[in-house]
Amino acid sequence: MTDLLFRADAYLTECEARVLGHTPEGGIIVDRSVFYPTGGGQPGDSGRIEWQGGTLAIATAVKVEGGSVALVPAEPRAMPPVGAPVHLVLDWPRRHGHMRVHTALHLLSVVIPLPVTGGQIGVDRGRLDFDMPDPPGDLTAIEAALNRLIDRDLAVTAEWITEADLAANPGLVKTMSVQPPVGQGQVRLIRIGPVDLQPCGGTHVARTSEIGRVEIGKIEKKGRVNRRVTISLA
Repeated sequence: MTDLLFRADAYLTECEARVLGHTPEGGIIVDRSVFYPTGGGQPGDSGRIEWQGGTLAIATAVKVEGGSVALVPAEPRAMPPVGAPVHLVLDWPRRHGHMRVHTALHLLSVVIPLPVTGGQIGVDRGRLDFDMPDPPGDLTAIEAALNRLIDRDLAVTAEWITEADLAANPGLVKTMSVQPPVGQGQVRLIRIGPVDLQPCGGTHVARTSEIGRVEIGKIEKKGRVNRRVTISLA
């Protein structure tokens, strides 16, 4: 399995690693990673990999069988050999944008306390789909409530519970379409001050004030009871 360094410190921008193998599709499997692999609505990180005799741009990172992470080159070129020591470097501005948007979406699920049916994270915008038969009320008031939470400079922290604890507290899960990964005995939770606690494997800012001001865009109807709420970083 790949040691997922971003889980303990989302602000790590580079690390030393070793190549464990190559995927049939041309990915580079590493034993340690600061690159977040695509999942949970958050895109995989990009950046570069360096080794003695070469450098390769990385377009994204993905999960592979067995709990490992594979780095996907931006173009087909010579890859570091299996066993080679490598240096991984994140595209930090892109990752930081994902972190700001991801934390903002957690807060959006606080100000709109409805079941979440889907979501997507981008560099400067994101969206959540809600089980929302009727359109929300005053969007200006919702946006103001969201920015008030951000301005409270709440701490964003991670903690772990057992899968049995999660099963005993199903209300922690806000998403209807994607369930937290199970099978490893523990589930990671993200806590935002006293206002939110939910399972999440993604990367987040350390404090809500780091998000900055957020604007809510139009509300789109996506099916009989689903509505999509889009936010953007101002």
